Amino acid sequence: MLNNNPFSLEGKSILVTGASSGIGRSTAQLCAEMGAKVVVSGRNIDRLNNTLESLQGDCHSSIIMDFSDPASIERQIPFIPQIDGIANCAGIADMNPFPFINQEEIESVFSVNCFSPVMLVKHLLTKKKLQKGSSVVFVSSIDGPRIVHPGNSVYSASKSALVGMARNMAIDLAGKKIRVNCVLPGTTDTPMIRTSNVTEDMLQETARTSCPMKRFASSEDIANAIVFLLSDASTYVTGTELVIDGGYSIL
Repeated sequence: MLNNNPFSLEGKSILVTGASSGIGRSTAQLCAEMGAKVVVSGRNIDRLNNTLESLQGDCHSSIIMDFSDPASIERQIPFIPQIDGIANCAGIADMNPFPFINQEEIESVFSVNCFSPVMLVKHLLTKKKLQKGSSVVFVSSIDGPRIVHPGNSVYSASKSALVGMARNMAIDLAGKKIRVNCVLPGTTDTPMIRTSNVTEDMLQETARTSCPMKRFASSEDIANAIVFLLSDASTYVTGTELVIDGGYSIL
């Protein structure tokens, strides 16, 4: 019997980048739970294998790609099967006051957060790996497109550029029935925010005082939105940015 649930990913193959931890890992797991065959990608072999082993169902696979090395992405394209969707979750954070930034830092952050995910989609298109009717989802951020924070100029700029690119991609690829959207998370409780100089009490206090929902997003919160945009429940949604920040950016 055919599955008539538009939120299901049954019969779809989905590529998830940055799947070794955080939002990417949760997205890969949810895609598998919703019935997709998942190709997980990342640069840490051990953590990527851990994600692969955690996926529900079978026929999943993994591929090593390092977004800081554009050449490694193009080399892996022949090994990626035809897919029906891609969740670009790989990214890096950067905190540095503007007077102290440099060209190397800008190029490094933009490579991972913008250039590499965009070029990955371009290579998949030219090699006919993206099926007609596919969905492309980029994980951007509220930082840049919606708000700014001190010392966050390079990161914010990279995420803003990603949104601008995605909007134009949505127009250029509409004729191929390929949709392109962004999710814009607020602060999300992933390893990226748990640094050595930040305590659990500091995180909880910040969440209580800065977010109307009194908590940070979980990686599962973001994964739910990504899977919606990958599914047929969003077949008329393209060129949009879905903000997931617990109301932070409307204060």
